[in-house]
Amino acid sequence: MDEIDLYLRKSKIVREGVDALTFETQEARGREWARRNNYSVRKVWKDNLSAWTDTRRPDFDRALAALKRKEVPALWCYAVDRFSRLGATVVSSLLDSGTRLIFDYERLDSADPRDRERIIMDAERAKSASDLLSHRVRDTKETQRRKGVWLSAAPYGLRKDASGKLHHDVGWPTVLRLLEDAASGLAPRAIARCVTAEGKSAPKGGDWGASTVRRIIWNPVYEGWQVVALSRSHTWPVAYRNEAGQRVSVFADGVEPAPAELVERARRVHAGHQRGALGSRVGKASHLLTDLLRCAGCGSKMPTSGRSYVCNGHAMGKPCPAPASAMRARIEEYVYRAWLAQVTQADVDAGDPLMVAVAERWAALVAPEETEETQEALAAVKAAEAAIERLANDRAGGVYNGAMGKHFPRLVAEAEATLEEAQRHAQSLSGSFVDLTMFDDSNLLEEAWHAADMPLRRDLIRVAIDRITVTRAARRGAPFDGDERCVLEWATPSED
Repeated sequence: MDEIDLYLRKSKIVREGVDALTFETQEARGREWARRNNYSVRKVWKDNLSAWTDTRRPDFDRALAALKRKEVPALWCYAVDRFSRLGATVVSSLLDSGTRLIFDYERLDSADPRDRERIIMDAERAKSASDLLSHRVRDTKETQRRKGVWLSAAPYGLRKDASGKLHHDVGWPTVLRLLEDAASGLAPRAIARCVTAEGKSAPKGGDWGASTVRRIIWNPVYEGWQVVALSRSHTWPVAYRNEAGQRVSVFADGVEPAPAELVERARRVHAGHQRGALGSRVGKASHLLTDLLRCAGCGSKMPTSGRSYVCNGHAMGKPCPAPASAMRARIEEYVYRAWLAQVTQADVDAGDPLMVAVAERWAALVAPEETEETQEALAAVKAAEAAIERLANDRAGGVYNGAMGKHFPRLVAEAEATLEEAQRHAQSLSGSFVDLTMFDDSNLLEEAWHAADMPLRRDLIRVAIDRITVTRAARRGAPFDGDERCVLEWATPSED
């Protein structure tokens, strides 16, 4: 007896009383057809998803793969529009391969040559209907989005009224508390543990997680703005822009968003651009050279693994022609000695470019300790620089290829204006004298190094070194030779 697979699909929302859309009814009809035509049912594939052209349906893909691998010679489906709305391309390739397709509702069977044309035409009609419906739905949603209507379920801490506008809900105090904790320097994981210990349920129930805390910190909706995901791969919400390039409010009249300064401070501390009130920088690495080292083989960063720094690309299973690794103790000692020699040999009085760069960076490190206002200003500069870099990376990754792409120049201009303003403000507060004496004396610098904790040692290294490229050892077990294997890129003065 020949075998046949059944493919069943229904939309997530099923109208009451339409029995033909239920899995049970479709499967019963498929098995009845198989019995009448002397087939045995090998596999039943099910997708509880839309058939719109842009919807990914895993069981449909598996059913087609089974047909192409000749695991089964035939496939039964309740109706053409239950099968696929990708048009004639899908059905034509299957028909050309000799696969038998049966569509019960239309009483079409590709074993009958007269039905082939009808199957192809009906597949095209289903695609046209799906395209039109998708277009209408997208247009409707875009119109609502421009009007400030929140289209999905209300975010945590907010509720949606009948007009689609957002109001504070019982979770709003928790949202503010998360932002305040982040601004004070608590890491997202620690915040999640604290909120869970207090008996507060996460947005989807259960315990809080660090990723949930991060999404709340960075979600523009808590500032009152409409949001959108830029692409399937870039699902992190960003502020939506209308045709004029303006952000759109989704809060009801009189509803106050989270304080702007609190949000910005929480984000700067979380990104590691600023110390919180607790004195910590969130997300900072705990080893001396993490984020400075690059593998010469593929350019990947070299985080720690056990007692060594290793090529992250190779560790993650990505191809690397010459994955580098180095014992932590040996490469850290080499870099420290090279840093000490290079910095103390630079002439402070002669304006050596390295020492100018060291002076700029050291001032940025020590000045925030003088006043909180200066600390905020320098952190704002770092955050603005990171925002511009993030825009560039997103553009290179294709994030702005869609509808939001037309706003990219405006977003860059706004980001650059924010950076310029932050730099002006920081410069107006940076008139203090910075003592560079220790950088001109190897004994003083060594004393300062040995007295410093790990965060300060990391900062000291980075006032003079931008990057270290590490090549793979000539052979396994070879003694570490820093001069042969490391290329140090020294700091240069800013262009300003």
